[in-house]
Amino acid sequence: MDQDKKWKAAMEAVLFTMGRSVGIGQIAAATGLPEEEVIRLAREMMEEYRQEGRGIHMIELDGRLQLCTKAEYYEYLIRIAAQPKKHVMTEALLETLSIVAYKQPITKSEIERIRGVKSDHAINKLVEYELIEEVGRMDAPGKPILFATTEEFLRSFGVSSLMDLPAANPEQLEEIREEAEEEIPVTV
Repeated sequence: MDQDKKWKAAMEAVLFTMGRSVGIGQIAAATGLPEEEVIRLAREMMEEYRQEGRGIHMIELDGRLQLCTKAEYYEYLIRIAAQPKKHVMTEALLETLSIVAYKQPITKSEIERIRGVKSDHAINKLVEYELIEEVGRMDAPGKPILFATTEEFLRSFGVSSLMDLPAANPEQLEEIREEAEEEIPVTV
């Protein structure tokens, strides 16, 4: 077996066994390979999985790698496993999630200021769905909780990192700002 095949097999074994995403640095430490080499091998593996028509694929999530079932094979899994609960994403949840994704880390009060309404329910649901999580506390009176998106958010929306999110349209941002100012008078 050539050396690349050996390292790919080792990486595959680690990712399969862990069952969750594993940092590229962790894989490098486990294998003794430089991170650049882990990235090169991972990209080759991604292409091999794609070309071979395998039932799994490797995804990269913000500097972490994970083996996942390809979506087109979910129907076979459902026949064996209990059908996963589908989360209902209401407009309020999507709006709140968008705010968190683009403004993170962010507090509940900042979310509510942007939305103009209480957001307890939306935040609680997004935490329950594991799309956002508490990432610390702000150094301010009351030490408000800071929220940010999770790896599950990246997985669910099919992006590798937050850098892959679409850029906000400046015209739409200005329109939203004007609407918010009309609804909430700004005092100076």
